[in-house]
Amino acid sequence: MKRLILFCLAIIPMVLMAQQASTLTPDKIYGDLFIQVQLQRIFPDGKTFVDCTPKRKVADIMYDYGLAKGPNFNLKKFVADNFDMPVIPTINYTSDTKQDLATHIKSLWQVLKRNPDVAVEGSSLLPLSYPYIVPGGRFREIYYWDSYFTMLGLKESNEWEMIENMINNFAFLINTYGHIPNGNRSYYLSRSQPPFFAMMVNLLADKKGASVYATYQKELQKEYDYWMDKTAATKHAVTMPDGSILNRYYDADIKPRQESFKEDFEIATTESRGDAAAFEKKSKELRSGAESGWDFSSRWFADGESINTIQTTNSIPVDLNGLMLNLELTLAKAYRQTGNISAAMEYTNAAAKRKAAINKYCFNTKQSWYYDYIISTKKQSTEQTIAGVSPLFFNIASKKQSAAIAAVLKAKFLKSGGVVSTLKTTGQQWDAPNGWAPLQWIAVKGLDNYGLKNQAKDIAARWVALNEKVYTNTGKMMEKYNVVDSKLDAGGGEYKSQDGFGWTNGVYLAMKAKLQEWKKTETMPRKTLKKGILQ
Repeated sequence: MKRLILFCLAIIPMVLMAQQASTLTPDKIYGDLFIQVQLQRIFPDGKTFVDCTPKRKVADIMYDYGLAKGPNFNLKKFVADNFDMPVIPTINYTSDTKQDLATHIKSLWQVLKRNPDVAVEGSSLLPLSYPYIVPGGRFREIYYWDSYFTMLGLKESNEWEMIENMINNFAFLINTYGHIPNGNRSYYLSRSQPPFFAMMVNLLADKKGASVYATYQKELQKEYDYWMDKTAATKHAVTMPDGSILNRYYDADIKPRQESFKEDFEIATTESRGDAAAFEKKSKELRSGAESGWDFSSRWFADGESINTIQTTNSIPVDLNGLMLNLELTLAKAYRQTGNISAAMEYTNAAAKRKAAINKYCFNTKQSWYYDYIISTKKQSTEQTIAGVSPLFFNIASKKQSAAIAAVLKAKFLKSGGVVSTLKTTGQQWDAPNGWAPLQWIAVKGLDNYGLKNQAKDIAARWVALNEKVYTNTGKMMEKYNVVDSKLDAGGGEYKSQDGFGWTNGVYLAMKAKLQEWKKTETMPRKTLKKGILQ
């Protein structure tokens, strides 16, 4: 154990960009102090210490720590004396449940808003120049894929300036670090999250016009190059048996996550049995699971049950490749906008090849569902998850496939409060019985893309009703919900249930607007419908 602790302090990521290497993470800043605070669990949540800010110069704190260590040393008091705890403004926010939920959310945007950051020595925060919306609770910074779903609600609230501010912050992160990290913290720099930047640009283009594509062309290209390993050897791109290229999640680091250090350290230690290479491998798999956003789920487990068998980097996720296809199509729009027709055709063709590869490797004809693909076995995963509906969201499936997928969705995934993430109950937060706002939206929008309005409407109505019930009971919007037993106020998982909550707010407002739109079209006179107003 002691040898592994020392090893963990010493190991350095094998693959880090130059800019990342110059940004010190808490373990490098605080060394043994960081290790002891995390392993002794001075705070119930491992994210607390890495978000603390020093009250005085780091060098002075570390000098005093070296002098003070000993048998009577009070570590908890030392931390309290030398660090300011992170502030969570939403803890003291009181909601008025007499307000309707949409009004509550629109007022909550100000609570979740953060103004431009100021750099602080010893802080893990990567300063951003524009205001932004945070998810809430322990999530005190901007998060990558969360933000797209938050923007859906900002759109309904007519908060276009905030949407553009957040996109500009992400453009800054791409230009500064070569990619968009998981969140704007130094300890997140070794990984990204599901690449929704192109979706954000498309959202803004719907409002401001096609010139938006030219504005962010450079950043779109850098995002693509990062995921395709053209600017950093991150190993996100995988050559398939037929020579086509698909993508996977792959964190560049090989240490336990800073914000979940004790949990990851214990899993990696147990599984590695003193083998340093095995320790690194397990840590990378856990980190890569965090890059997927599905942290954690039986989806990534080799045995479909235990996190000890996590194999994220061995999976070709169907939804990630849908996002990459969308990025390629968005790049084609950007190059067309700037007059580079040959580049536009290049990315249009790349998207077509990716679509064919997704259908070849991920669609299971017998089961009428899309699965992740396992690299080592050269076979589809046996884990059936709600990610299988994502090809409808990205318009990858055929019309015939969409109807069959909708039938499976209704039979297996639809529950009283919406759609469940997986069909297994493992205790992991991205498994049953939990449902998450982004996955509800992907299912609803995907079904609607194929004209399957009634089923899309059913899911949206169930999710909206669940959100409203929990809000009435608690005055809160939660990070996730138990969609199987809708009598409960929130879903369980890796950490205490969070409230706020950015993407839940966004998807609720978008769902509510969609339900109103459908209701309006259903009550339109038949003559009006025939005139093509709905086109």
